[in-house]
Amino acid sequence: MSLDEKPCVVCGRTITWRKAWEKNWSEIKYCSDQCRKSRSKDLSSFENQILDLLKKRGRGLTICPSEVLPMEEKKDKAKMEEVRQAARRLVHKGQLEITQKGQIVDPSDFKGAIRLRLKS
Repeated sequence: MSLDEKPCVVCGRTITWRKAWEKNWSEIKYCSDQCRKSRSKDLSSFENQILDLLKKRGRGLTICPSEVLPMEEKKDKAKMEEVRQAARRLVHKGQLEITQKGQIVDPSDFKGAIRLRLKS
């Protein structure tokens, strides 16, 4: 990530520098109004669950993001997005990799089924 990019503290997507933010770029933390409104949520819960599951699974092995949720919440799209957001934040912290078909993908730009694994 370059100096003109940084991750959103809520969703983990990359925020790209804009001319409008020239004077306050160091203060920009959120990529959207939706993320700004979500800032009061406990963001560490899913992060801790992901890391715990991966440590139990073992180094080099992966989990599906849906494994973090209880059975009744697995089809809840909003909850699944919260797990993906936690995964993106962990990628930016250097603790996790997001993969598709065994290949590492950009945390801000993946589509479809993903797997999570501890960074080697």
